[in-house]
Order: sequence, then C-alpha cells, then structure tokens
Amino acid sequence: MKIDRAWIQRHIPHQGSMCLLEAVRYWDDTEIQCYAHSHRALDNPLRNAHGLPISAGIEYAAQAMAVHGALLAPPHQLPQVGYLTSVRNVQWSASRLDDTGAEITVQASRISGNEVSLLYDFRVLCHERLLLCGRAGVMTQPPAATKIILAVL
Repeated sequence: MKIDRAWIQRHIPHQGSMCLLEAVRYWDDTEIQCYAHSHRALDNPLRNAHGLPISAGIEYAAQAMAVHGALLAPPHQLPQVGYLTSVRNVQWSASRLDDTGAEITVQASRISGNEVSLLYDFRVLCHERLLLCGRAGVMTQPPAATKIILAVL
C-alpha cells in the first residue's frame, strides 16, 4: 500500500497546504517515519515574516502521529481525533526549518498508550542532522468536562 499525500489527506483532518507531510517511508505498531518538502514552500501556513520557525517542526511531528494512528485503526473505521496535550523536553539545533535541505524526515515512536492517551517521542531531521526532538502527549478523547464546556459555547 502506497501511503502518499493523497492517502494522508483522506485519513487526517489537515487538508490543502496545512497537510504538511509528503508520504510515509516506514511504519510498524510503534514507529512511523515520514518525509516532507512543504517546509520550503512559500505558502506554508506556518510561515511568518522571517520564514518557518523551528517550532513548526512540532506540527510536522503531530501530523506524523496522526498518520500513525490512522494506519493502526481498523481498515473500515475512521481513526480517532487526537488532541496534542503537552510537548516536553524539546531540543533544537536550528532556528528555522525552511533553510534546511530539500527534504526533512519526521519520526515518531509511541512509548505508551491506551484508548484515551498516547505518549510519543519525536524527531525532525534533515539528512542525518537532528533539527528538533522532544516528547508529545496526545489525548484521543477529551475529558467529559471539556465536552460539556464545548457544548455550552
């Protein structure tokens, strides 16, 4: 099965230029490796007047996690929506993503998880150079109180 940009857009909420990943290179039950070229696009929605900040790499990683969830979902079931709840231990070796090489690699490794929450380590690289890494918490179901608050708004 080819997991390209078209497949990704059918399986995660991000569409158009907000879908940042080009394709999946590798995945298994705990890991995924994707690649992207969108970090160099002038219409990248995460760009600011100075370019694409390295912190945008967190969104690239979050999308890789979402794709991983979609790949693990049963074939005829829509994957659960995930909510990024925390990002910790973030380290970077560059200030921007848009001035790196022609392709970046986005890796995510699931450390733990259940029906409600997941924990991933992530890395963004250009060739073998580590640009950004950290750990992200994801909730697949918002707490009941959040549902009530959202319903009132």
